[in-house]
Amino acid sequence: MPEGSAQNSRTSLRRALDLGIYGSETDIWLTRDGHIMVNHDRTFQGITPEDTTYAACKKLRLRNGERMPQLKDLLRILRKSKSPTRLVVEVKDHRLPERSCECAAAAVAAIRKYGLEGRVMYISFSIEACRALHQLAPQADVAYLSGDRSPAEVHAMGLTGIDYNIKVFRQHPEWVAEAHALGMNVNVWTVDNPEDIRAMQQLGVDYITTNKPKQPHP
Repeated sequence: MPEGSAQNSRTSLRRALDLGIYGSETDIWLTRDGHIMVNHDRTFQGITPEDTTYAACKKLRLRNGERMPQLKDLLRILRKSKSPTRLVVEVKDHRLPERSCECAAAAVAAIRKYGLEGRVMYISFSIEACRALHQLAPQADVAYLSGDRSPAEVHAMGLTGIDYNIKVFRQHPEWVAEAHALGMNVNVWTVDNPEDIRAMQQLGVDYITTNKPKQPHP
């Protein structure tokens, strides 16, 4: 990760926008009082965003010294940028499915407020959240992450892509062609090894999630 950056930080988004890569992932949680916080893990420095308030979350600092952002902080950065990079919003799998759906609804509303529908796509391990995202934003790209459903099953729910761990595609390499035949996009995560990147490219995936976007890729 570039110097001065941190996962899910304002700086990491700005760096991604500067690189002009396809997309930059961000992970969101809904606090008890309705704020959309950005953080990968369920708990950060002893605080669990879905169980607490914005007042507690805003005191948290990332390893680069930035305060934990809200989704709207990143949307403001994206709106000011002319970069082609899209924001890939992962609605995290909250403890209760209904909370995942509430988070999805809040994200769609925020993105609509900032007029960024065309510059955002959604992903989630929560199938309930994926369904909610498709219902609330039927024109949006929505991909399922868990890897436990075939492309046909995901397509039948109206979703536009599968976004599975590399282990899933090693077990089901045929799913790439099946998804493409259904008009779906295929992403694989998280692939940092050049040999693995090459193998996934040869398999025909559309996108690769990596922690090392600047390393020389085959």
